[in-house]
Amino acid sequence: MPERLTTAQERRLVEERAYGRCEYCLSPLAYSPDPFAVEHIVPRSRGGSHRPANLAFSCQGCNSCKYTSTEALDVGSGERVPLYHPRQHRWPDHFAWNEDFTQIVGLTATGRATAARLELNRPNVVNLRRLLMTAGEHPPKETLPQK
Repeated sequence: MPERLTTAQERRLVEERAYGRCEYCLSPLAYSPDPFAVEHIVPRSRGGSHRPANLAFSCQGCNSCKYTSTEALDVGSGERVPLYHPRQHRWPDHFAWNEDFTQIVGLTATGRATAARLELNRPNVVNLRRLLMTAGEHPPKETLPQK
C-alpha cells in the first residue's frame, strides 16, 4: 500500500503549531532556502501513525539527520536514549542556548543525544543564527529562561 501523503490542511496545522520553525533546531522557514518537511516523529516504518500527534515540522537538515531514528547515544553516558519528541517534551527542558545564542546545548541525555544525532549545530545553521541575531530575529523568545 503506498505511503499516504500529507494534505495541505495537515501541513498548515503542523507548520502553524511549530510557529513556522523547525521543531528541533528552531530554524525559521522564512529564512530557509529549502522547503521544510512534515516528518513522522515515530517513523511509519516503525509503527508510527500519520496522526497530528506524530507529525513535526522539520528543516531538511534535521529531517535528513534524524531519518528513521527514534533513539541515539547520549554523548555523556554512552547509553542509548530516546530522541527529543516535540509532542511529548518541552524544548527548554532538554536544550538551552550557549552564551552567544548560536549553539544548542543538550541539558539532558535526550537533549545531548538529539543535538548530536540531528547535528543541531551544523555550520550553516550556526551561521544563520548569527545573521538572525543581527536582525533581532533570534533566539526565539519562547526558548529563553523566564525571568
